[in-house]
Amino acid sequence: DWITDLGELKKLENYVEDKNFCKEWAEVKAENKQRLANLVFKETGVQFNVNAMFDVQVKRIHEYKRQLLNILHVIHLYARIKAGDTQNWTNRCVLIGGKAAPGYIMAKDIIKLTNNVAKIINNDPGVGDKLKVVFFPNYRVSAMEIICPGTDLSEQISTAGKEASGTGNMKFMMNGAITIGTLDGANVEIREEVGDENFFLFGLKTPEVEALHHNYLPQTYIQKDDALQRVMKLLESGEFNKDEPGIFDSILHSVLSPHDPWMTLADFREFVDAQEKVAAVYLDQEKWVRMSIINSARSSKFSTDRTMKEYNEEIWKLTPVKIEKN
Repeated sequence: DWITDLGELKKLENYVEDKNFCKEWAEVKAENKQRLANLVFKETGVQFNVNAMFDVQVKRIHEYKRQLLNILHVIHLYARIKAGDTQNWTNRCVLIGGKAAPGYIMAKDIIKLTNNVAKIINNDPGVGDKLKVVFFPNYRVSAMEIICPGTDLSEQISTAGKEASGTGNMKFMMNGAITIGTLDGANVEIREEVGDENFFLFGLKTPEVEALHHNYLPQTYIQKDDALQRVMKLLESGEFNKDEPGIFDSILHSVLSPHDPWMTLADFREFVDAQEKVAAVYLDQEKWVRMSIINSARSSKFSTDRTMKEYNEEIWKLTPVKIEKN
């Protein structure tokens, strides 16, 4: 009955310790990941390994949604692989997708950087299956129908205080993806529903973002973080634009500016630390599957039906019309 009463999903939680149910859940997820891998290969020619973690961020390309922070983490992972720092490694397939407004130059630059980084990583034999990256072209509803059920990790990493609401995070949650995110928009309610132990939290809180605006110095974060230094060095040296000198200067200027309203570098270290927790938990597949089930089971709060019912009870006070089934 969950199709007409989403509250019924809560009953899934009764099976979270049932080994057979968990095994079947994992098998369904594996099928959905294979379907997504097939779509990615068809659209991009990049082969995703279904045994890797599928790490997904699909939404409008916008600076406040911080696809750039995601790419900085990808470059960090690449630098780790090249340095041989791969003990207890979790293979990861990163998919970024979305559309930019026609005149939004910085958003177009972020798309270009994502594609350039992906090209270097995907064609490096030393990286292999440890890391794959794609910018998914022509992101659309029919693609989301395949992307969403095939996602393991849902990236909801906007700067705290900037996301009005957001619904993509709810769709991923309902499909059993686990969220890594800031305390922003609907992430706040998702975390309340699933509990801190089933959500990967990081980043500045809204009051901290507001306080930092008057004294934000990106260089201080670079100076005290070796990993961030390596990432910035790769970007500044033109590692990802050897044949296109200066093409990413606008991005470098943006993240290094004390007037960057998105505080990209301020959240880098906590984002990397949270991603390391994600990678460690993913290696424990029994725990990951339980977290996935709980995310689906506790998603019913975000039903439109529930919202309308509450509006009616509190505001409209109309008499509901019962719809008879055929």
